[in-house]
Amino acid sequence: MKMLYKKNGFCLSKTELDALTAELSQSYADGFGVNVEEGANLPRRREILSVTGKLEELLFPGFDGEERFRLDTVSYHTGKLIDAVYSELCNLTVRCFCYMCKKQHKSHDCNTEERSRQAVMALLKALPELRSIARSDIEAAYAGDPAARSMDEIIISYPAVKAIEIQRMAHVLYKHEVPFIPRMMTEYAHSITGIDINPGAEIGRGFFIDHGTGVVIGETARIGNNVRLYQGVTLGALSFPKDSCGMLVKGLRRHPTIEDDVTIYANATVLGDVTIGKGSVLGGNVWVTDNLPPGTKVVASAENLIRYRQEKN
Repeated sequence: MKMLYKKNGFCLSKTELDALTAELSQSYADGFGVNVEEGANLPRRREILSVTGKLEELLFPGFDGEERFRLDTVSYHTGKLIDAVYSELCNLTVRCFCYMCKKQHKSHDCNTEERSRQAVMALLKALPELRSIARSDIEAAYAGDPAARSMDEIIISYPAVKAIEIQRMAHVLYKHEVPFIPRMMTEYAHSITGIDINPGAEIGRGFFIDHGTGVVIGETARIGNNVRLYQGVTLGALSFPKDSCGMLVKGLRRHPTIEDDVTIYANATVLGDVTIGKGSVLGGNVWVTDNLPPGTKVVASAENLIRYRQEKN
């Protein structure tokens, strides 16, 4: 048997290679989990990472990417980035829209190119406003975190900034019903920050997540202005209705509404289509499944904590 690929003393025979290749290739026959040119040709992860990186650079020039910016050359570099984002993102969104059209068997009337152009232009036009909103988020972080030494430090190092601002950009594409890409963007942010914000969530200005790891914000959550969360907070669904066939019903409101000026401390959980009223404070480790009026304070019972200590002793 002819030996192939001898590396570090390990050898694979041609017979073994052919057998492994044939068996694995056979598992591709039904098309599941295969992204091929003549099929859907969906975006690759590296393509999403590339365009997301360029968008981050447009949001905060000089903090991400390879370019070194000067104020007298920033317009030139900005133009280059905008042109690259437009070209790359239009290509990616067209592919995603085409996939959904084929899946829904209506490829003749999908108008994928125009829908893609509108979605990408909406995002590019939104960037100045998203920068303004990002400034309010960073100012909230600086005002709320005594460890923060400067706003530049927050931009360059705080994971919450990356997670929140990527989500805000993804949300624009989500509103234009772009398949796949918004979720891929926010899951990329999730993977590197530990903060899981669905692209469908609506988030107001001055949003601050302190520490951040383990925060989960669901698709239909609505968050007002000047809201502060701490690590481990979950804004999730209480239940998942099913149809007559036992399948989950999609598109229903199932996540909380958090009104303005609310603070939610570490590991608190708020579930279901409930409203937490303006100015409320939820203490650490509380579990909330009901509406709360404005100005409500919810804390874990001191009596239960005392009883726990007594039982432990």
